[in-house]
Amino acid sequence: MKKLSSLLIACSLVLAGAALAQQPVEQQSPANGKRAPEKARAPQAQPRPNAAKPETSAPKQRGGTKEHGATNEPGAMKEHGATHEHGAMNEPGAGKGQKTPAHQESATTPGTNVSGKPAGAETPTASQQRIEERKKGMKGPAAAKTTTSPAAAPAGAGAATSGAAAGKQNAQANAGAKAKKPDPQQVQQIKSQHANFRAQPKPQQVPAVTFNQSRRIEGSESWQGPQYEVFRSYHPERHDQGWYRSHYNRVELIGGGYYFWNNGYWYPAWGYEPSAEYYAYDGPIYVGHRAEPPDKVIADVQAVLQEMGYYKGEVDGLLGPLTREALTAYQGDNGLTTTAAIDQPTLDSLGMG
Repeated sequence: MKKLSSLLIACSLVLAGAALAQQPVEQQSPANGKRAPEKARAPQAQPRPNAAKPETSAPKQRGGTKEHGATNEPGAMKEHGATHEHGAMNEPGAGKGQKTPAHQESATTPGTNVSGKPAGAETPTASQQRIEERKKGMKGPAAAKTTTSPAAAPAGAGAATSGAAAGKQNAQANAGAKAKKPDPQQVQQIKSQHANFRAQPKPQQVPAVTFNQSRRIEGSESWQGPQYEVFRSYHPERHDQGWYRSHYNRVELIGGGYYFWNNGYWYPAWGYEPSAEYYAYDGPIYVGHRAEPPDKVIADVQAVLQEMGYYKGEVDGLLGPLTREALTAYQGDNGLTTTAAIDQPTLDSLGMG
């Protein structure tokens, strides 16, 4: 029994020693088994000679291009998206907040990028994006400068303003030229030329007006001032020769019709001679207190207005439509009441009063 016990103890010790002797081998075996897969992945992690390097080389690759096959080993830059990143990136181990400006060139050897490809051998998408970004960077300021140029708008506005001002000045100059009074010497010369003027009836060129007892001069009710009273109160009357002779000391045949003179005005003498009733105008004609014949005064006014560019017709001594239009234009330009007639303010303005 003692021998059997001693044998069992000896076997137990032998087994224990064998077990202790095998324990280091088993601990190394798992370690070797762990490194084997790493060696197997190494070829996949570095498909090209210049693949991304460990954390020690990360600062040199800041802002550089990155290839799709780069490994995600510790210290390597993380890839953002499927295409190469040109924007700023924070790298593991680098200080926080450090960014690389867009379009910064790679820190690798000239002519190559990080992936080992020649410069410019990026994917078409990345190259196109870079070109478009550079174009936008170049066009942006130019377009802004063009659209917001401080000199262009004021210059155009100044040109438009100066053009409008010039047009206004020209209009004022023209109005001033029309509004100026005629030369007194010219007026006297015209009056001397018409000293013996006598008007002739021209019913075909200047139609005659007809008698209308209820007629009133249109618009005369709004003409203010005593110088327009005769126009406001005028209405045609028909009388025989005896009546006119008894009321007025001067009745004359002028331009195909009889007129009577009263206090500076000539009026049509309707009924004085029924066979001589050609009147181009039915109303008072102011000539002043010298009682000049109305046809002569009309001819003087026509000639002066013709010289000033208002009257385009013939100097015929008849107060027809063209003469009344010229009078209206002159009166309007000179701030006078537009009577379309020869009244005292108009004759005084022309220097013939």
